[in-house]
Amino acid sequence: MERSDKERIEELLARGVEEVIDRASLERKLKIGKPLRVKLGIDPTSPNLHLGRSVPLLKLRDFQELGHTVVLIIGDFTGTIGDTSDKDSERPMLSGEEVKRNMETYIAQAGKIIDIKKTEVVRNSTWLGKLGYGDIGRHADVFALSDFVARENIRKRLDAGKRVSLRELLYPLMQGYDSVEVKADVEIGGTDQRFNLLAGRDLQRAYGQEPQDIMMGPIIEGLDGRKMSSSYGNTVNLLDAPNDMFGKIMSLRDESIIRYFIILTRMPMEVVRAYEMDLARGGNPRDIKARLAHEIVRMYHGEKEADAAQDYFARTFTAKEIPDAMPEFVPKKGARDVVSVLVDSGLVPSKSEARRAIGQKGVKIDGATVEDVHQEVARGSVLQKGKIKFVRIAG
Repeated sequence: MERSDKERIEELLARGVEEVIDRASLERKLKIGKPLRVKLGIDPTSPNLHLGRSVPLLKLRDFQELGHTVVLIIGDFTGTIGDTSDKDSERPMLSGEEVKRNMETYIAQAGKIIDIKKTEVVRNSTWLGKLGYGDIGRHADVFALSDFVARENIRKRLDAGKRVSLRELLYPLMQGYDSVEVKADVEIGGTDQRFNLLAGRDLQRAYGQEPQDIMMGPIIEGLDGRKMSSSYGNTVNLLDAPNDMFGKIMSLRDESIIRYFIILTRMPMEVVRAYEMDLARGGNPRDIKARLAHEIVRMYHGEKEADAAQDYFARTFTAKEIPDAMPEFVPKKGARDVVSVLVDSGLVPSKSEARRAIGQKGVKIDGATVEDVHQEVARGSVLQKGKIKFVRIAG
C-alpha cells in the first residue's frame, strides 16, 4: 500500500533518528511542503563506504523521495585536516594524494543509495581552499575556546595529558562553513558530529542565514559489537561481493538484527516488528538474520544476486559443506583480530603465514572472505582456513 506524505514524514523524523534540532522547525517545514536543501558531508578517509556510512545516505534518500534537494559534499579539503569528533587521540593528516585515491569511487558508491542524477555533488576544496587568514579569523571569532575544550573527548584527552593540536580546532569551523556555502536548510550527521553540526548553525547566523535544522542518526555497531569502522576491520562495505556481504551479515551478533533492519534497510516497519515479535517468542535468529542478509545484498546488488548469495550460503553452511562438529576456540582477551585467532587456534603456525593466507583469499569468516588483517572475529563465528580447517569461536 502506498504511504501518504504524512506517514513518510513521520517515519523520516523517527526511523534511525537519535535527535533533531530544531524538531518543531523541521516538522513545520516538511508539513507545509517547503523545498529544503539537505546537506551531508563525507570525508574520504578510506576507499570504501560501509554500512555505517549508509545511515546518513539512506536518510538523504528519504528526503530526496519527498522531493527535497540533497547536497553531497565530498570533503576533499576537510579530509586532509581530519575530524577527531569520535577519536580518543589526534587523527593524522592525510596527504592530498591519499584523499584523491580514497575518493575515486565515492560518488559511484553513494549512488547505490541516493539518486546521483538528482543530487548536487560538490567538493569543499572549492571554497575552503580559497580562504585566507582574514576569513578564518572571522569564523573563529564566532566561537570560544571553552566551547571546544568542553567537548567530552577533547576534555578527556587534555585531562590525560594527551596532545590536542590547534589544527583540530579548525575542523568544526570548516564543516560549519560548508553549510554557509551550500545554504543548507538541514544537515545530516551522526551523534558524534553534534558539535560540528551546531557550528554550522552558528556560522550561518553570523552570515545572515537562517540556521539549518539538524538530524542526527545513531552510530551503528560493526560485526564485533564495536562501532563500525574501517580501522577495526568490522565493516560491511558497499562494494563487498554479494557472497561476502551475505556471509558477513550472517556473522552479526543476534542482538543487532532488529537494529540493522530498522536503521540500515527500508523494510516496512510492520514487517520488522513482526520479525521482532518472532524473535521474542523464541524464533530462530538465524532465519531472521538470513532475511536481513538477503535484504541488504538486494539493496546493493539486486534481487538476483541476493538470491544467489543466499543459495551459496545455504549450500556452504547448511548442506554439509562445513563439518557439523569442529573444535571450539576461546580467544585471549584483547586478541580477537583474525591474525591472532588464526595463530592461537592452531589453524596456521605463524602470523606471517596468517597474513599470507589472508592476502591469498584463503581465510573466511562465516563464508565471507577476509580481506583486512585487522578484522575482528565475533563470538559464534566459524573461522575457516583453506577448504578443510575450521574452528568455531566461543567465549
